[in-house]
Amino acid sequence: MTSNFTRSLLAFAITLTTTQGIAKPAFQQTIFFGDSLSDSGYYRPLLPNEIQAITGKFTTNPGWVWSEYVASYYGSNASPNGNSQSGNNYAAGGAHINEPSISILGEAPSLTSQTNAYLSAHGGKADPSALYTLWGGANDLLDTLTTPEQIHTIIGNATTAEISLVSTLKNAGAHYILVAAIPDLGLAPRARNTGTTAQSTAAATAYNTTLFTALKSAGLQVIPIDTFHLLQELITSPATYGFSNTTDTACTLQLPLCNPTTLVDANAPNTYAFADDIHPTTAAHHMLGQYAISILEAPRLQQVLTRSAQGIARARAYQVAWHLDGTPQQDGLHWWGSMRSDSQRNDSNDLYKSVAPAGLFGFDWHSGQIVSGGFIGYGRMHADFSNGNGTFKQKDTTLGGFSGWYTGPVWVNAQISYTLLNYDIKREVQLGPATRIHRGSPNGSNLTVALNASYEMGEGRLRYGSVAGLTWQKTKLESYTEQNASSTALGYADQQLNSLLGRVGLQMRLEGNVVTPYLQVTYDHEFKKQQNQANAWLQTMPEAGIYSVPGLTFNRNYASIVLGARTKIGHLQSNVGLTTSTEKNARDVTLFVNGNF
Repeated sequence: MTSNFTRSLLAFAITLTTTQGIAKPAFQQTIFFGDSLSDSGYYRPLLPNEIQAITGKFTTNPGWVWSEYVASYYGSNASPNGNSQSGNNYAAGGAHINEPSISILGEAPSLTSQTNAYLSAHGGKADPSALYTLWGGANDLLDTLTTPEQIHTIIGNATTAEISLVSTLKNAGAHYILVAAIPDLGLAPRARNTGTTAQSTAAATAYNTTLFTALKSAGLQVIPIDTFHLLQELITSPATYGFSNTTDTACTLQLPLCNPTTLVDANAPNTYAFADDIHPTTAAHHMLGQYAISILEAPRLQQVLTRSAQGIARARAYQVAWHLDGTPQQDGLHWWGSMRSDSQRNDSNDLYKSVAPAGLFGFDWHSGQIVSGGFIGYGRMHADFSNGNGTFKQKDTTLGGFSGWYTGPVWVNAQISYTLLNYDIKREVQLGPATRIHRGSPNGSNLTVALNASYEMGEGRLRYGSVAGLTWQKTKLESYTEQNASSTALGYADQQLNSLLGRVGLQMRLEGNVVTPYLQVTYDHEFKKQQNQANAWLQTMPEAGIYSVPGLTFNRNYASIVLGARTKIGHLQSNVGLTTSTEKNARDVTLFVNGNF
């Protein structure tokens, strides 16, 4: 019987630790509607075959445009759609919001036509897990330079049409729609060359304010991208971002025909801000892509903060529950302490990795089979966000109480604790060669209530049995705004993460005179649903309101293994071991040493 139980326990451990999880990206696909700023080659099939590979985009070909960088990050595509092409990028150079227009290579479908074409090809339905992007209006605004008396009418018509597109996509099922602001057109060489700098800047400002204010008033939540202030920041400090020229053009041939043989300098795509008198170079597009990705990913990083605190609390609750081994103790006051190092890592979602040393100190009052007491704890975590997104430090200070009923082979205990959380966050945003740093110092809290039980039986020195536990947590993070206000700076609302974790499993130990090794294997299940969305707001565009992106997803079923050894020398009892929770490409590990005296 003993050997059969041992084999069963080992098989149970192997089965659980190889359980496969599911890691989901933020967006299942990316779809783009827009003009030349997003066009990844709409007109390429119309160009001569011999030059198609190095032309076709409104930038320093064959470099990428920003939409391609965003699509690549999320494992999707931004291949052009139109002119017998069937990709996810419907954007076409020269496109207006609502009216068709004629470009040098033929008709440019409006953003309205692009959106209708997509919906028609997909049965009128939008994918709720996809990222949709709308970036248009620049060509509508350029019309106002020749007819300034119609500026209010043009802006009104264009923004109304763009709002209608957002509503259409929402009604079709889209959840996540990125809407980019019009850049400061007054900074482009065209405005300087035509003496319309002030007029162009004012027109872009009016368009953006009208659009995003109306979207918020209509209750249409979008993901705003502030290219207006971003371009101002790049032009104000060009050397910071690797630009040596922000006034002239990198191309000597009209777009989209510009190619490596028609540049003013071979390195111009990297050192010039503008390809022609209005369009960005490859380097500028790269920064636009990096910027958009940072806005999409930053809210998700904030959910790491509550998840990390939850993991620390779970490890702490386990140490409290198991600081006694269930054997009878002499009545009276006893002291105990615990030191541990918690490590959290999640590679599959490119989230974070951390190390957190922590300590506990407590007392127990034994009276027959009843044990009651209290404890205090303190810990510090240092964590790195993956992909160069920065770091955060977490401090936790805990006060708790404990009570249990122990009869030897059977025991049950309960605990409650409250933890104050303090964070020091450094979020990094890479823009070309420059790294922006946004700091924040929010506070938070964690309330934990746990119930654990153990049953043992056995023959001789070998003891085996079952374990079970239930841990409830409420973790809160207060709202805060990041320092270094700029186009990349965000603000975050209050956050709350609830958890109800159940665990059942098997245990065994080999009783020794001095050392008693033991093993536990449990199946853990999270009963609470995960946070569906993560939220933030853009500090330079408060009129846009709060935006949402998909929340982080984690396995709700996983395995935990505890391997350790208890020793007893005189009145001193110690417990040294390792705890690990395992899921696909993610693992929490705790090394611990406890002492009772």
